Amino acid sequence: DEVSGEVVASENRAKGYEVASGRYVVIEPEELEAIAIESTHTLDIEHFVPAAEIDKRYYERPYYVAPNGKGADEAFVVIRDAMKDKGRVALARITFANREHIVALEALGKGLLCTTLRYDYEVRREDDVFEDVPAPRVSKEMVDLAAHILDSKSGRFEPAAFKDAYEDALRELIERKAAGKTIGKKPVRETKTNVVDLLAALRESVKKGSGASTPTPRKRVSKSKRAA
Repeated sequence: DEVSGEVVASENRAKGYEVASGRYVVIEPEELEAIAIESTHTLDIEHFVPAAEIDKRYYERPYYVAPNGKGADEAFVVIRDAMKDKGRVALARITFANREHIVALEALGKGLLCTTLRYDYEVRREDDVFEDVPAPRVSKEMVDLAAHILDSKSGRFEPAAFKDAYEDALRELIERKAAGKTIGKKPVRETKTNVVDLLAALRESVKKGSGASTPTPRKRVSKSKRAA
């Protein structure tokens, strides 16, 4: 409760939608049940589109799809191989968790990858976020130097190389507590100050007329805004 600061009991809570400042429409549980859509296990394919046409911002959550029963094996393999040969993705509808979802189906090995897609209203337009981004003129030398940095830091996408530091710390905490060890407060790490300003480094290299000695930059990133 915003006045007393006490936790509101579950019987006194309600779901609602703010239609105006301070004005809410309260929705009762039975009203939500009345509009709930029954879940199905059927994928209703509507179109086959080139994979490149689907904007990555619309992709949401992936699932694996395999045939259910021997009778479906042949049809499954036929449609999978046809999509693979044509480089097409199937757009389909499926209902689960009381909501209809738009999904993209694409061939993946011996099966299919089914990825739920966001609806158009859930994706923010980039123009709304980027309209204030300036467009300064930069010299070709600076662009070439930046390209050199990209080449020197090139690599491969290896998901296993990225570790979830919080997950690892949480597992360690659980193991230590299970062993009866005392959990102390983690010391605060010192913030590194040797961050190189990208533009300053590039300008300095342009002045020197050599990109080989350009220090590896660690670019500061401004606060991000979610696309969805």
